[in-house]
Amino acid sequence: MELTVSHDSEVPPFEQVRRQLVEQITTRVLPAGTRLPPVRRLAEDLGLAANTVARTYKELEAEGFVVTRGRAGTVVSDIAAPDQATVTRAAELTEAFVASLRALGLGDDAVVAAVRRALDPGR
Repeated sequence: MELTVSHDSEVPPFEQVRRQLVEQITTRVLPAGTRLPPVRRLAEDLGLAANTVARTYKELEAEGFVVTRGRAGTVVSDIAAPDQATVTRAAELTEAFVASLRALGLGDDAVVAAVRRALDPGR
């Protein structure tokens, strides 16, 4: 498992780590059952506060990507990870969607906001 955090990025560190872990889980780089490092160790390895990594794990658990088993640690859940064809098609659809929104004159922040609204219409 390789993770990097850019402290110069506008994206908060917990979100950088979350995105990388989601990518590695959905592409099966981290298959179901893979044990993630303990919060404190990963925080130390990445130069982050333990609370930052704890927040990442908490959000991943809420999204169903990982399961925390007390002293047994945090492991990748056995959610049905998409096969490669699905991942490829999702990437194609996403690229087309983003291109369409950019053609409307929307910038990256507006595109992300549109996706968030679509994911959680009650917001």
